[in-house]
Amino acid sequence: MISNEKINELLGITESYKAPQVMLENMLDCNKREKLFREFLKYETDLSYEWFVNYFQDEHADRAKKKQDFTPMSISKILSELVESKIYFEPTAGTGSIMIQAWHKSRMKVSQFLYNPREYWYQAEELSDRAIPFLIFNMSIRGMNGAIVHGDSLERTAKDVYFMRNDSVNFLGFSEVFKMSHSEKLEKELNIKFIKEVEE
Repeated sequence: MISNEKINELLGITESYKAPQVMLENMLDCNKREKLFREFLKYETDLSYEWFVNYFQDEHADRAKKKQDFTPMSISKILSELVESKIYFEPTAGTGSIMIQAWHKSRMKVSQFLYNPREYWYQAEELSDRAIPFLIFNMSIRGMNGAIVHGDSLERTAKDVYFMRNDSVNFLGFSEVFKMSHSEKLEKELNIKFIKEVEE
C-alpha cells in the first residue's frame, strides 16, 4: 500500500489538504493524468483494491458533518458478489472502493486478458468535493467506461458530471476524462438539476 507521504510526494504537495485540487487538475489534463498514473504504478500495480483508503480516511474524511467513513474491503468484496450485471450504479460512491471490487470481479470472471472494457458501464454519484478527484482517478486508471455525478443523490442536484471513456480492448488501458458541459439534455438523461456552487 502506498504511504500517505508517498502520495503527497507523487502529487507534488507538502500538505495533504491540497491533494483534492491538485488531483482534479491532473485528472482533467490528459498528459498530466497519464504521467501521474505511470508514477503511481511504479509503487503499486495491484489494481484490485482502493489505494487511497488510509490516506482519505486520515486526511480528508468529514466524519463530523457528512458522516463519511470507508467501507472495509471485506464488506466491499461481499457486496461485489451481489452484482452480476455489466451495468453498475452506486450512489454515495466515496472514492470507489466497492465499485473497484465489482470491476475486479468482472475482470477476473472472464480473465483479465479477455476483459473488454467497452462491454461494461460504471456510474457513480458522490457529494463530497474532496472525494470526487480520487473517484475519477480510480475509475480512469482502471480503464472504466462510465460517468460520475458530483452531487446529491437524494435531491438529484449536481455540481458537475464527469465522463470516463476507454474506447479500446486493452485491459491495461487508461480512460479519458471529460468534464461535461451543463445542459438540459444531460440533466434529463441523468435525472439531475445542475446548481451553481455557492462561495463559502
